[in-house]
Amino acid sequence: MRVLIACEFSGIVRDAFTKKGHDVISCDFLPTEIPGPHYQGDIFDIINDQWDLMVAFPPCTHLAVSGARWFAEKQKDGRQQEGIDFFISLTQSHIDKIAIENPVGIMSTYYKKPDQIIQPYEFGDPFQKKTCLWLKGLVKLKPTNIVKEREQKCWKEPPGPERWKNRSRTYKGIAEAMAVVWG
Repeated sequence: MRVLIACEFSGIVRDAFTKKGHDVISCDFLPTEIPGPHYQGDIFDIINDQWDLMVAFPPCTHLAVSGARWFAEKQKDGRQQEGIDFFISLTQSHIDKIAIENPVGIMSTYYKKPDQIIQPYEFGDPFQKKTCLWLKGLVKLKPTNIVKEREQKCWKEPPGPERWKNRSRTYKGIAEAMAVVWG
């Protein structure tokens, strides 16, 4: 299966699908952190290249409720609308199977409620981070390894230039579940 991992610089989800034998490429404006097939550039340069599945991780900076205190400013200067438009444009691609991931945020209002909300601790990683999935042509993920002891690691990330990157990476357990179930 030809799989496009949109808006991913880490290579974590790409590599999970690659290990299952799929023809996979990740795409982001940033270079990949793990060597592997990666298009560094605009997702819309390659989105129409006959993909069977797209798993997308659009930027949540202007959409997540964790940044709600800045929403008025982001609405006024257009950043939030830009984020909404980008998210919606991914849903409108002509790929039969699509999963779009984002934290809890405004897309439940501006697009639709997510098809599923998952947590890393349901897939073997001992962390809490509510993650929404909007699905087209795909089944919901089923928990693979529920961990009882949990912490909110992503919220403990100290301020700094790498904070957004560290908080945005997909946990390996979730990536592996995506590859098994959707691959």
